[in-house]
Amino acid sequence: MRADLILETLEQVSERCADPAQLVYRHLFSATPNLEALFLMDTDGGVRGSMLQTCLTCILGLIDGSPTPRFIISAARMDHPAYGVREDEFDLMFVAIRDTVRDLLGAGWTPAADAAWTSLLEEIAAIV
Repeated sequence: MRADLILETLEQVSERCADPAQLVYRHLFSATPNLEALFLMDTDGGVRGSMLQTCLTCILGLIDGSPTPRFIISAARMDHPAYGVREDEFDLMFVAIRDTVRDLLGAGWTPAADAAWTSLLEEIAAIV
């Protein structure tokens, strides 16, 4: 059920917005402005795009029950402090994705979708 709800919301977003990257990063940088400076060298958006793609791949893998995203998230959680990302900031990218999905769905964002995404974010936060 959770997987179906999350997948459905992502599919709806893809129908409404071909590339939500700018919206996701707007959420991320609004929540934590200091993170924007970490992307100064990313003049073509390639790093941001790759990071978003990795996060979406992890989300899809987690809802599908794959163990691989846990390794990816765990490794990234350990690597990101070297880039200047504090431990309490790491999960904010996933939160920004959820917030972007919620905003793009507007009235289509349901309590069930909110519960599914909240559960997913809790699962991601528990990966160490």
